[in-house]
Amino acid sequence: MARKRKGRAINGWLVVDKPAGVTSTTVVTRVRRALDAAKAGHAGTLDPAATGVLAVALGEATKTVPFVTDAMKGYLFCVRFGQATTTDDAEGSVIATSDLRPTDAQIEAALTGFRGDIMQVPPQFSAVKVEGERAYDIAREGEAMELAARPLFVERLEMTAHPDADHAEFAMVCGKGGYVRSIARDLGAALGCHAHVAWLRREWSGPFLADDGLSLDQIEAMAGTPELDARLLPLEVALADLPQLPLTAEGAVRVRNGNPGQVLSAQARPGDTAWASFQGQPVAVGVYIGGELHPSRVFNL
Repeated sequence: MARKRKGRAINGWLVVDKPAGVTSTTVVTRVRRALDAAKAGHAGTLDPAATGVLAVALGEATKTVPFVTDAMKGYLFCVRFGQATTTDDAEGSVIATSDLRPTDAQIEAALTGFRGDIMQVPPQFSAVKVEGERAYDIAREGEAMELAARPLFVERLEMTAHPDADHAEFAMVCGKGGYVRSIARDLGAALGCHAHVAWLRREWSGPFLADDGLSLDQIEAMAGTPELDARLLPLEVALADLPQLPLTAEGAVRVRNGNPGQVLSAQARPGDTAWASFQGQPVAVGVYIGGELHPSRVFNL
């Protein structure tokens, strides 16, 4: 018999403005404790040194995490030219240096190769799996790996400031699986001068904004209070990019039991992924076919 989870069956999203120096997993743990939640997860890891939006899913909202993970994300970051590091950011050891420094024109010209559909090799210190092990665990043991390049869509990448010869600041919007550290590393290689990320901030992730987030100090100061509960966003916020299908009463019963259920009306095409509701409450996510929602994830609310 499965052991019952401890904590409250609380559902929704809490937006955290993550500070530097803590892991994403640590943030989730501290949020779960502050809310006494039985279940929690996050939508998209941020490096320990990075700051910005980390959306934490509670309870049934964890079933919507993939839709935020797949969404576009916006970053601000600073590149330090002239140094390559083991981690491709300022946390690592310097492994190569160069006296060359790029001009504005050279940087702008190089950026064209990092827009649109590109192939990107993850950093050695990353969470990608290599034969069942995390790359960062292998890298910590001093082993170099041949990591496969992965597709990435970069909608926007612009230089926003060039305050001195050693540093330039950028804004980027990209899809799932993007590593800003790889962008910095590869930009340095393209410019022939080496580079790494000096600092990084995720401004937004799908529907979630860093400016709407709470700090960990704020969250822990409000722990166990109605005020913190009131900051939770409904789980369907993560489904904003999907069509919403209202179910009939009978359809809602069928979908809650994992079966296809009839919808009242549909702003969706056959084969579209959509979410279904009954009397305004989310019931499930699934595929719309023939006037029915075929559920893949059912919400136990």
